[in-house]
Formats: sequence, C-alpha cells, structure tokens
Amino acid sequence: MPAILFVCLGNICRSPLAEGVFRHQVQTARLAHRFTIDSAGCGGWHAGELPDKRSVAVAQAHGIDISDQRARQIHLDDFDRFDLILGLDRDNVRHLTAMQPQGSQAKVALYLEEALGTAKNVPDPYYGGTADFEAVYHLCEKAGAGLLKALTNA
Repeated sequence: MPAILFVCLGNICRSPLAEGVFRHQVQTARLAHRFTIDSAGCGGWHAGELPDKRSVAVAQAHGIDISDQRARQIHLDDFDRFDLILGLDRDNVRHLTAMQPQGSQAKVALYLEEALGTAKNVPDPYYGGTADFEAVYHLCEKAGAGLLKALTNA
C-alpha cells in the first residue's frame, strides 16, 4: 500500500488541496484501501490550524471537503512512514532532501514532475486571490490523476 505525503511551505494552501484532491480521486476509483495519504508543511508555524479558507472554498466548490484537515510540520519519522514525499515546489524539495535521514527509503520528488513529467512548481496562491487558488486546484486535479494512473498502472 503506497503511502503518499504532499508537502508545501506551511500546509495550509497547496498541500491540503493536493491531499484532498488525490484522496477524492482515490476514493472515486474505489482504491482508498490501497493508499495512505497525508500532507505536511516544511514549517510549523501553522501547526494545528485549518487549511486556508480559500483552499477550503475552492475544494468545496468542486465537491471535496478538506475542512477536517489540520496543518502539521513534517517530521523525521515521516521519511520512514511514507514511500513518496512530494514537494509542491523546488524549495520544498530542497528542504526535504536536506532533512531526509541517511538510509531512508522514501522517495522525495517534485509533485508535478513525478505526476506529469513536468519540472514545474505548483505556485503558492497565499498572496493571491480566488483565481490563484482555483489554478492550484486544477493543477492538483491533473497531477493527482497522473499520479494515480502511474501508481496503479491503469
């Protein structure tokens, strides 16, 4: 059962959307029993907080409820608990790679590169508006579908 962790800077905008969208896609495909899915942030300043209300609203507009998620900071034991740790941007990947314990079997990768073969960042919508959050949602929807296909060989 693959364990997937989505990681952005604070775990309130991008990674909750990526987690929620992928979880929804996995459930829709009736494969929830085959996956462990979570999200975290490189930093811990939002630990325990709900996702950004704009992320919640965009997800809800597409029939996905992420309102029960709570932000958390990535921990060293995540590198043992998860098979695939996906940074939403290159800075996240650099942070994850630098903190990854020696001997860890987790694969750290850039989300869009791993899912779609596109070496691009998922842009941080935090200082933007609704359209920026909507754009992140659609990127996560496309990447989630690609990742699911790759992981299930479907």
